[in-house]
Amino acid sequence: MEWKHVCFVAVGGAFGSVLRTWLWHVLRGGFPWSTIAVNVVGSFLIGFLFHTLGNDEDNLNLRFFLIAGCCGGFTTFSTFSLDVLKLFRDGHAWLAFGNVALSLVCCLFAVFAGWRLAVAS
Repeated sequence: MEWKHVCFVAVGGAFGSVLRTWLWHVLRGGFPWSTIAVNVVGSFLIGFLFHTLGNDEDNLNLRFFLIAGCCGGFTTFSTFSLDVLKLFRDGHAWLAFGNVALSLVCCLFAVFAGWRLAVAS
């Protein structure tokens, strides 16, 4: 990987992380809606961009910036895992299982929907 690609990923990752943190402040509450929202939206965008940007060299920098950087920094599996742990710790096992099920189903649906939308465009 070239240094310029590392820079594209780093700048995109910073942007995605800041946006995720802002949404956490806007949507915070008892249930981790912000984590679900960023992971579903990010999954949709990754599916859409995967098809739209293709695999050609012309879009390589944009793929590094948008997919690996922005979407990678925006989505978060570690925060999702911590949210599940906190729900279990606080005695909300059913909410924890609900979070896992909702996140898995919605994210898989979103990545497929984003890809299908891009294919249809």
